[in-house]
Amino acid sequence: MEIYHKKQNLNQFIKELKAQKLSLGLVPTMGALHDGHLSLIKKALENNDRVAISIFVNPTQFDNKDDLKKYPRTLESDVELLKTVSNDIIVYAPTVEDVYGDNVTSVNYTFDGLEHAMEGKFRHGHFDGVGTIVKRLFEIVQPNNAYFGEKDFQQLMIIKKLVEKHNIPVNVVGCPIHREKDGLAMSSRNTRLKPEYRNASPFIYKTLLAAKQKFGTKSANTVTEWVEKQFENHELLKLEYFTIADTQTLKTVKRKSKDKTYRAFIAVYADDIRLIDNIALN
Repeated sequence: MEIYHKKQNLNQFIKELKAQKLSLGLVPTMGALHDGHLSLIKKALENNDRVAISIFVNPTQFDNKDDLKKYPRTLESDVELLKTVSNDIIVYAPTVEDVYGDNVTSVNYTFDGLEHAMEGKFRHGHFDGVGTIVKRLFEIVQPNNAYFGEKDFQQLMIIKKLVEKHNIPVNVVGCPIHREKDGLAMSSRNTRLKPEYRNASPFIYKTLLAAKQKFGTKSANTVTEWVEKQFENHELLKLEYFTIADTQTLKTVKRKSKDKTYRAFIAVYADDIRLIDNIALN
């Protein structure tokens, strides 16, 4: 398996790939790989001749320095896991210096308002950091297709907007949320959950499923109030936000319309671990 730590070396490989007119898929990750990542990688392998996986904990998308410091870094075990999937995988695991040089800062982006909803309200500068690293990865790797999970649905929509606004020749593919058997959305952060919080966390998805059922007959406000009450007296889980939004604009729904699609979005703290999830409602 080819592992590159410097974009200069990776560029030579990509030139050879392009010369052979082989298609390249990209799955950007921050490492600590799990089955959710593998589902993206398998999808990419189905649709491309070769697949590149970036493993890089991007400092500019963390508004919480402690969260950045604690984020799991497991490159060695990540590579071993990738070897069980395919030999047609290239790993790009750069240093911060290789990506950013001496200027570890974000570009300020506008995403037509998509950045102001939900995560944008609670994580200052987060989507500037996401836009910055994804654009750089697209420039370095030059993929034909790039794969992102719908667990970070807002991020997926923002990356599609980034590609559209900057005329980047990459096809962005959204892939379904991969879940544990008990319903918890797979995340690298799950490995940091203490046992009692891990046992409690499937309550998040259980609540989303109930919200989806209620949304068929109840107003968005009624469903939102019901969800908030479910967490009011929960012993371990603290609700940061729950919102029902238009899938295209990500604006909170005030009144349902038959010709629009909606998703429910949630962020919950399990001790000091922040978990997000979402579900399609119609």
